[in-house]
Amino acid sequence: MTVHVIYGSDSGRTKAAAGKIAAKLDGKVINIKDATVADFEGCDFLVLGSPTYDEGNLQADWADGVDVLAEADLTGKKVALFGLGDQATYPDNFVDALGTLYDAVVERGAEVVGFTDTKGYEFESSTAARDGQFVGLVLDQDNQAGKSEKRIAAWTSQIL
Repeated sequence: MTVHVIYGSDSGRTKAAAGKIAAKLDGKVINIKDATVADFEGCDFLVLGSPTYDEGNLQADWADGVDVLAEADLTGKKVALFGLGDQATYPDNFVDALGTLYDAVVERGAEVVGFTDTKGYEFESSTAARDGQFVGLVLDQDNQAGKSEKRIAAWTSQIL
């Protein structure tokens, strides 16, 4: 099974998470700056990740990446999502970028897997929360960095 883990990162935290996820899934890590339509389509399983910036925005490189994603046919493709956010500083739009990615891949026909529980996080609102679950793996490296390894391990086991 071929796995592509496509991420955007400024600080390196999302890149590091992408590397850990790819290692557990025996996948290839691809920076969204370098991603092509073939990278989205040419795998059996796709994992996408972004931190949330400011008032709920995708990481800057995803601005162009969403355009590339919009050209891809993801009909029937299994896709898992992960996002980084800061629940203490941004409780009103915690990991909203994850919700943006979710909407984009569903629109392209993907089957999203890897929903996770919102319990264990303290936030007011998130577009990534749907029916009491996050639409993917949520990591808060600012306030809960000690839980990230365990969350990645549990989530990667779940999505396999």
